[in-house]
Amino acid sequence: MRAGHIADQLNPPAAAIVRHWLIDQAEHERALALLAHGELYAHTIHEDSLRYLLSARPASRTALPKQAP
Repeated sequence: MRAGHIADQLNPPAAAIVRHWLIDQAEHERALALLAHGELYAHTIHEDSLRYLLSARPASRTALPKQAP
């Protein structure tokens, strides 16, 4: 859980925002919708002049190996 590790390094106000993002159901649903449509999901964590960009993208679909009958 990279965001949790980042939050541990931030000042309390910025860490609280990150920890809220981790449990934000609406944002979770938004991320899943983007990924389900093949799009990139990105979230930026800010603290003063520091920026962390977390992103996720759907994995390419790979063909499964053929099974012997």
